[in-house]
Amino acid sequence: MKTKMSPNEYEKFIKDKMPKPKLLSNAIKAFIVGGLICDVGQFITNWLKGMGLNQEQVSAGTAIIMVFLGAFFTGLGLYDKLGKFAGAGSIVPITGFSNSIVSPAMEFKREGFVFGVGARMFVIAGPVLVYGISTSVLVGIIYFLFFI
Repeated sequence: MKTKMSPNEYEKFIKDKMPKPKLLSNAIKAFIVGGLICDVGQFITNWLKGMGLNQEQVSAGTAIIMVFLGAFFTGLGLYDKLGKFAGAGSIVPITGFSNSIVSPAMEFKREGFVFGVGARMFVIAGPVLVYGISTSVLVGIIYFLFFI
């Protein structure tokens, strides 16, 4: 036998059943993990500078190594575990972007390299690329019109 609930009773029922978010602990985990990822990037930057590379080479080398590490740990399945633990702290821009490219590729590798990996690799990262490129073009036009 079904009992009828008023909208207020239903809302209270749902509120009681809904899990309570652990905002403080989630924020602390995100802060620590995101900070540690940035520390790794800073360590790589300092190491490359210590090797005598110029700033442009250091920047490119750091980006390449961080993208590789993000893809490598995604391939091993460790980045997903880190994401479950750290939440938003694991999407630090460069390693999170690498993860967003590699994850769909790993998921669709059963469908083959062309129709699986190649076709689906940019499923998640595609919108990021489109909006990033579009925004950079727009900013470039504004800069050209008003500052040159």
